[in-house]
Amino acid sequence: MSINLSNNYQALGESFSQQTLPAPVAQPSLLLWNEPLAKALTIPFTKDNDGELLAQYFSGNQLIKGSKPVAQAYSGHQFGHFNPQLGDGRAHLLGDIADTLGQRWDIQLKGSGVSNFSRQGDGRCALGPALREYIMSEAMYALGVPTTRCLAVVTTGENVYRERPYDGAVVTRVATSHIRVGTFQYFAARGDTDSLKKLTNYAINRHFPELIPTSSEGTSDNSDGNKANNEISSQQVLEFFSAVLSKQIPLVLSWLRVGFIHGVMNTDNTAISGETIDYGPCAMMNAYHPETVFSSIDRNSRYAFGKQISIMQWNMTRLAETLLPLVDSDEDDAVEKIEPLLTQFHQDLQQGYLTMMAAKLGIDEPAVGDGKLINDLITLMKEQKLDYTQTFTALTASLTDSLNGSPIEKPLTDVLNEWLPRWNTRIEPFKTAAHQLMMSTNPVVIPRNHHVEALLDSCQETGDLTALTKFLAVLRQPYTEITDTKNYQDGPVDGDKNYHTYCGT
Repeated sequence: MSINLSNNYQALGESFSQQTLPAPVAQPSLLLWNEPLAKALTIPFTKDNDGELLAQYFSGNQLIKGSKPVAQAYSGHQFGHFNPQLGDGRAHLLGDIADTLGQRWDIQLKGSGVSNFSRQGDGRCALGPALREYIMSEAMYALGVPTTRCLAVVTTGENVYRERPYDGAVVTRVATSHIRVGTFQYFAARGDTDSLKKLTNYAINRHFPELIPTSSEGTSDNSDGNKANNEISSQQVLEFFSAVLSKQIPLVLSWLRVGFIHGVMNTDNTAISGETIDYGPCAMMNAYHPETVFSSIDRNSRYAFGKQISIMQWNMTRLAETLLPLVDSDEDDAVEKIEPLLTQFHQDLQQGYLTMMAAKLGIDEPAVGDGKLINDLITLMKEQKLDYTQTFTALTASLTDSLNGSPIEKPLTDVLNEWLPRWNTRIEPFKTAAHQLMMSTNPVVIPRNHHVEALLDSCQETGDLTALTKFLAVLRQPYTEITDTKNYQDGPVDGDKNYHTYCGT
């Protein structure tokens, strides 16, 4: 039995990454193993039978056969300020693997030691942030949000020193790739057009093979991204950019649908694949307010809940800037060609938001007047500090299969007394379909901040995963009420008034 890793990104060359080995740890022990994900990735090992070997592999103590670990290079705008050299300071890309459908996935260790990009960091990760990434990414996956996932969490038997000593861990992240807006910025900042072309060709092959030109015989001219030459047409670059934009729309709209706040939407945390990446300072919204921020480092509320659409537009504009030399040698002409795509992106996001919010109210095809219906509701939710998830859960429950309705609790009825008749009138002709749509759109449970924090504290203090296992079982069925669902639906007593999240991984 073996894990069949390839090294497609590594083959791009030295300018794209630094070859570096994970730093060994003292006593690796496999704490969490994502069995369904491992099976989908054709990894033929189980925790029960192969726990010790998996701990060695996914701590970085023992290399998987064929692996050539690297730290990837990239730049990034961090809270609006450009840093020309960031890169993986505590992560190692081991290689990539094909799943049962032929899709390739990166296998990356986080907390696995320093690289030339570490910037005085220790290259390590505490157990709490590793568990947070596992919990949040599994919850987001079940919620239907495009996301990276966690394959494993391995404890190291060593302390990590932050404000105090914590147990150390290495988390294994799986992504369709780790190419970021910041990866393109890295080469653009250096005026390295050849590498930009190479990266774009690679990204097309990895994520958008439908854009690869075909020969007269109908076969791909460029089936292997690592053998791609640096030739790429202006039209192909524009099509690539358009494809990247299309990936970001369901991503950010999914965040807004479930009340997720990324917390650190820097360009180095914006993947061209349209996957959620980096679960450090993320959080979930309880009481609705578009200015909700929990990230301790977002002091100016740049990445507040309601600003995530505009920030995604900003980040995509930064990507557009890197592609201008590939679009046209004349910058003005290049801007003229790429700007319409950004304009369309803005329009698609606005229309997409309306469609998404309408679906949360059971309306499949928004009509004139639905925008006001939606805005009036969220205005009431903001003014009355209504819980985002609970409000939509209650509205969904008010439309049962029998169509007799489940009574909405009186406090909510009082707040919405003028709005509810308007909504009921709107959906009356298709109430059964509205109910089905709302059930699939509005989760009954989310990974609420206070429950996540309580479990992290418990796991770190006791090492007992019983409560975590129950929590994950509920989070993996977010649209269905099971026996334990009710234990995690409550909002925080203090309204998350003093809650803050931190960059921990």
